[in-house]
Amino acid sequence: MFPTTTLLCTLFLTSAAFGRPKTWEKRASSNFRGTCDQIAKAVSDASQVFFPPSTQYLSDIFHFAPSSTQESACSVEPGTAEDVSKILRILGSTRTPFAVKGGGHSTNLGFSSTKGVQIALARFNDTNVNSDDGTVEVGPGLTWDQVYTTLNSTGVNVVGGRVPGVGVAGFTLGGGYSYKSSQYGLAIDNVASYELVLPNGTITTVTSHDKDLWFGLRGGLNNFGVVTKFVLKSHPQAQIWAGLIFYTGTQLDAIKEAYAKFQQANDTKASLLISLVYSSGQFTIFLFAFYDAPTPPPGLFDGFLAIPSTQNTVSTRSFSDFVESLNSLAASGAQRSLYSGIPATRYSPAIFDALKNMTVFWGTRLEALDKNASVVTSLEPFDSTLLSHGTPSAYPPDRSQVVFPGIVSFQWYNASLDATMARALRQNTDEARAAVLADGQDVSHAATYVNYALFDTPLKDMYGANVPRLRKLRAEIDPEDVMGLAGGFKF
Repeated sequence: MFPTTTLLCTLFLTSAAFGRPKTWEKRASSNFRGTCDQIAKAVSDASQVFFPPSTQYLSDIFHFAPSSTQESACSVEPGTAEDVSKILRILGSTRTPFAVKGGGHSTNLGFSSTKGVQIALARFNDTNVNSDDGTVEVGPGLTWDQVYTTLNSTGVNVVGGRVPGVGVAGFTLGGGYSYKSSQYGLAIDNVASYELVLPNGTITTVTSHDKDLWFGLRGGLNNFGVVTKFVLKSHPQAQIWAGLIFYTGTQLDAIKEAYAKFQQANDTKASLLISLVYSSGQFTIFLFAFYDAPTPPPGLFDGFLAIPSTQNTVSTRSFSDFVESLNSLAASGAQRSLYSGIPATRYSPAIFDALKNMTVFWGTRLEALDKNASVVTSLEPFDSTLLSHGTPSAYPPDRSQVVFPGIVSFQWYNASLDATMARALRQNTDEARAAVLADGQDVSHAATYVNYALFDTPLKDMYGANVPRLRKLRAEIDPEDVMGLAGGFKF
């Protein structure tokens, strides 16, 4: 999301602060073809290495935002956990930088992309229902819409992503907020076990009996190895009532009033996401309305339905159909993009107004630089019991306080504006947090949601008091710092 030189310098400085070996520095400017060839000779027929400009190579390095994509020396698609083990051993011994890509939805350059070896988990693409123990085995190479399509006729579902294109792996390893989170907690609270390839190549199954590693994997991203299977708790799934409602920006006051009434219901089957949008010179609002039953209770969404809208797609439908209907909102792969998190403990009328003003302020200024630029600020409320469904985990660092994650997203096309957009987004985020504090909310130490965090977010802002424990665990699990060769937030 920055000019290449600027971003690589930024990532290098960040990584150095976390103790990345100096051998990586020397290796970073060398030719990695030898490592690619070594991997190709070592893996079984279930796996394959691809080189540019092959079609499969281009697919493997593709990210939904082009600003997140890098041209790697090669891509490798492992087909078994045993081959992942071989690959990690080779990467560690050669000190070759690499990245692991599930769905490729990260907007932070270098987090799931690399100039070294791109590991694409596309071949880990099975979804299997275990009716005996009420779990679903899900491959890390899938996106959530693919999982929902497979589960559509089974009568069960899992806690996963909310829009098409979001990958199972990164979403789950970072925490995972879902339409079902008020009922069942975060995605990490619904994992029964992980099949994990440790940095030294050992293949293991991690459950709640593995106290420290269980804690670290739940929100700790890619610090502890490569997950090759998620076993998730399943929940009964009937038809739902859900859809999108679009409003003009003039309806904000009415939406604030409807939200205040909705909030009082405390119905955990209900989910709401409100997006404030500035694009093409206009401020608009759209609402994700969701109820986990064929029909919501009378009055629950009436306030929103009574507001004049420009479009309303709400209906009774399958869960899979609803998620697939959001394809038009999923990134096309053309826009450059960055995310940043805005934690809040409530959405008061003052916060609505402040975030609306910021959306318009930054939207107009960015549009003057790139006529196709847009700003989307999303408010994400959940029930106050959200975090009671799980046990202590890497993220969130404090389960005694429910913090709404919130997100602001900048999109643009002009690559020369990458650094400008990052600086603007950081300023926007700082201003938003100041507005939340000014509203009397105790968010001075509230954790930023890991999967929404901008690349330069300090570890303490996401993991709080858990940082020392996670650093100790990382040192024990990965003394050779193999996972330090991969990008991302590192303990």
